[in-house]
Amino acid sequence: MFTGSFVALITPMYNNGQIDYSSLEALVDFHIRNGSHGIVSVGTTGESATLPFSEHIEVVRRTVEYAQGKIPVIAGSGANSTSEAIFLSEQMSDTGIKGFLSVVPYYNKPQQKGMVAHFKAIADATDIPVLLYNVPSRTVADMLPETVAELATHPKIVGLKDATGDISRLKATQKLVSDDFVFLSGDDLTGCEFLANGGHGVISVTANIVPKQMADMCNAAFAKDFQLAEKIDKQIAGLHTALFVEPNPVLPKWVLHKMGLTNSAFLRLPLVESELASQNHIEQVMRSSGVLS
Repeated sequence: MFTGSFVALITPMYNNGQIDYSSLEALVDFHIRNGSHGIVSVGTTGESATLPFSEHIEVVRRTVEYAQGKIPVIAGSGANSTSEAIFLSEQMSDTGIKGFLSVVPYYNKPQQKGMVAHFKAIADATDIPVLLYNVPSRTVADMLPETVAELATHPKIVGLKDATGDISRLKATQKLVSDDFVFLSGDDLTGCEFLANGGHGVISVTANIVPKQMADMCNAAFAKDFQLAEKIDKQIAGLHTALFVEPNPVLPKWVLHKMGLTNSAFLRLPLVESELASQNHIEQVMRSSGVLS
């Protein structure tokens, strides 16, 4: 179930800051039509940090509704407070999601033992599979392979989104867990290499813009055609970098609006609209990648 290209979906908003559910429905349909293997709803790219619980839960609920069972939806449920992460998980357990994505607690800088206790408490509170999420560039705290291995013994903890961009980290962790433990790349720039080294898929920001290419890359890797996978990846490699010139999801939202897929590129404060130089740069990259004619 947790294999292939999962898009880390943006949360579209109107210029007044309200959630744009009509664009959300259009985006879900866009991904179904273009072969995405799944959706991650209200993760980092979905601005989870600035959505209150009520909106967070409703966006996930609507995303599942719009997907109509055609592709699985994973819900972001992480928080730096264990009790809040458990509350979110409990509130979304009846939405029809297939899994939770739970990030290493940010700001608190927990010890490795603290991470173990945090994630086990979350997993104990749900019957839905939990994917761990390690992104030290945002959380500061880094979940080590030995910690992942300890957590992997919990029956509800089934995989890891690894956004370190370090393939040696993938290899080190693979040696410590069972063969059915799922590894998903959270770093688009190294996603293809991640797949070539035994990864099971990607949770991708780039897939917001080029879902077909990301899905095709994964499909080629699963068919062991790594030459084709690398060829596809090279065609969109510029996007992997350009989309992160400013903090995610500033530029993905601008690009989707430019593509006519959303009504605005509005972001919740403290994020603001991208700089003109960034817009010009990514527009060039989009044209060279064939995204814009």
